[in-house]
Amino acid sequence: MEMIVHNPAEGVYAATDDYVHAIEVRSPSRFLFVAGTMGLDCGAVPAATLEGQLELIWGNLRAILAEAGMSTDNIVRLTSYLRDPSYAGANAAARVAALGGRRVPTTAIVAQTLADDWLVEIEVVAAA
Repeated sequence: MEMIVHNPAEGVYAATDDYVHAIEVRSPSRFLFVAGTMGLDCGAVPAATLEGQLELIWGNLRAILAEAGMSTDNIVRLTSYLRDPSYAGANAAARVAALGGRRVPTTAIVAQTLADDWLVEIEVVAAA
């Protein structure tokens, strides 16, 4: 499988240093669509802080990806649902760290989560 970044320098606003406009995935043999994942521990209890929830989310995503024989290197698309716009910076930093600096197409949306103590929810698409 080959992944090619498409980040035009003209005709569209510039992407920032933490995402790209598009990734072309050539010859994948499979895709994994991961449901929105929250910062809950194994007992379904959310971490008390935003940073704690982001840490749990990325741990949960790694576990889900591993079950499918994948890793964060296979993520080709990511959507974050933030309870508050002030969470954007911490969310971006956690994403960049979790992906080892690899940039993928990403969208952050401010939304009301199903439970008040769920601060962030992240869904991804992975390809192999």
